[in-house]
Amino acid sequence: MRVIGLTGGIGSGKSLAAEYFADLGALVIDADQLARAAIERGSAGFDEVVMIFGDSILKNGDIDRRALGELVFKDSSLKAKLEGVIHPWIRNEFEEAVASLKENETLVYEIPLLFETKAQDRFDLVITVEASMENRIARLRAKGLHISEIEARIAAQASREQRESIADFLIENDGDQDELLRKVENIWDELADRDLKK
Repeated sequence: MRVIGLTGGIGSGKSLAAEYFADLGALVIDADQLARAAIERGSAGFDEVVMIFGDSILKNGDIDRRALGELVFKDSSLKAKLEGVIHPWIRNEFEEAVASLKENETLVYEIPLLFETKAQDRFDLVITVEASMENRIARLRAKGLHISEIEARIAAQASREQRESIADFLIENDGDQDELLRKVENIWDELADRDLKK
């Protein structure tokens, strides 16, 4: 049983790396997906967030994540309030997933803010996916983010050096998808070799 923290800056390609780990047999959980589920309409988190931020964040009865994101990236006190709603729920979901792991299973937890939340001790090992700033910005522009949004989100995250300081493995993702897949497979194989040597 192994629990891996997979992190990386926005636009680094960590979600694609997570998909490749899933293809190799890992159980993959995305912290961002849990964060979305924590404030879906009908949840207690939804009601709390609307109470804190007001109806201006609603669009067709749902929370407009873009509008909410713009508010919290500009104001650290609002960000802390949002995290106070979301993080306990996410932590509980993560702990339940770990508790349900079978002996030879690997859980890969995709968590952008691993360094920021000082969560590295919850994992057997940490992998960070990194890419040049130029490539990260190009990928995010292709997803439709404006340069001001990109800059705000990058500024809100830990630096590459901080992520690398807690990582057991570094994946440089400045090549194509096949190259990324090979790097993921190499780590997977190395971990399997470690298990055989135990």
